[in-house]
Amino acid sequence: MEGFSSATLAALFLFAFSSSFTPGPNNMMLLASGVNFGVRRSVPHMTGVDLGFTGMVFLIGLGLGQVFTRYPLLYLTLKVAGIAYLLWLAWRIAHSGPVKEGEAKARPMTFLEACAFQWVNPKAWMMAVTAISTYRVFEDTTLNAIFVALNFAVANLPSVLVWVWFGAGMRKLLSDPGRVRIFNWTMAALLVASLWPIVREFWV
Repeated sequence: MEGFSSATLAALFLFAFSSSFTPGPNNMMLLASGVNFGVRRSVPHMTGVDLGFTGMVFLIGLGLGQVFTRYPLLYLTLKVAGIAYLLWLAWRIAHSGPVKEGEAKARPMTFLEACAFQWVNPKAWMMAVTAISTYRVFEDTTLNAIFVALNFAVANLPSVLVWVWFGAGMRKLLSDPGRVRIFNWTMAALLVASLWPIVREFWV
């Protein structure tokens, strides 16, 4: 088990914890879900983010990331699909309406939708690839993939809870239709802005 050390473990968990809490598409959408639907209705969304990203890290750790290196057209297709999907989600958030109206017209993201979203989320790809390529705790590829993925599973859980709880705590403040409309449009704008790293690759 060459490379196994407490320093490596601490660095891995610190990276997983800090990158999970920083703003990005997942956290912006969880915040918006907390505002529009509350904690209980956002549980499938939270669970999908945590377990979906954990599975993504594991599969990339097994070598799935090399498939996109070998077939760049497949990766390009994924990026275009991701941009289109994120723009659609931004439109959906922007038009959620006031809290009570939004509860009637819209619905929170489902578990499977949140899982699938990880594969078109540019920040998720950056986090997963960086973690797998940087933190080699075990020489065995499968064991290392499992270990890194489990670290993210643990680090992601408080992150998704905090972002949704924060949003739910703002529900009373945003009960005014004008305020919640501004909030939803701001979240939509931030979600679109998060596309910049993946869009920039087209000109690099």
